[in-house]
Amino acid sequence: MGWLCVLALLAVLGRCRGLRHPGGVSASCPGRCCSAAELGAEAPPVDLLGRRLRWDRYLPVQLVPQLEQLEAPGARRHRPRSCPALSLRSGLHSQIHERSLSPWRYRIDVDENRYPRKLAFAECLCGGCVDVKTGRETTSLNSVPIHQTMLVLRRKPCPLPGLPGHFALEAAHIQVPVGCTCVLPRTVR
Repeated sequence: MGWLCVLALLAVLGRCRGLRHPGGVSASCPGRCCSAAELGAEAPPVDLLGRRLRWDRYLPVQLVPQLEQLEAPGARRHRPRSCPALSLRSGLHSQIHERSLSPWRYRIDVDENRYPRKLAFAECLCGGCVDVKTGRETTSLNSVPIHQTMLVLRRKPCPLPGLPGHFALEAAHIQVPVGCTCVLPRTVR
């Protein structure tokens, strides 16, 4: 009876191991270490990614193509760098990050050793928050970023000896600023 339990446990562990590495070890990446060319510029090979790793669900990934269009030569730019004065009339048809009492803008963060390499990061435009009555910044509240935890892959030098110039991918969680909100300031007593 004990041997049957051990065999059943080994079978379950074998299945779980197969789920973690779909298709087993890639023939093009021995020991899960790949050259820079094999990893690709924008995304690693599909056989290295799990079925559940879907970056297209994250707003910081979805916004990158739009931001790249705004930054393209000849594109109309309207990206404030400082705290804007808001008016109720002009704000009716604006985006949420422009209508917020703690407005923000997006910038593209590029990390060559991360997949996805490009992410949209929010930057608060005000130190304080916009007063609803006046439309001007007030320091009675503070603007702070809101973060989303995101799973990314980090490119690290291959730990296996004899494979110089090869890289391994390591899963990591990072905090990505996705917006800003107003909070009460911290007081010193």
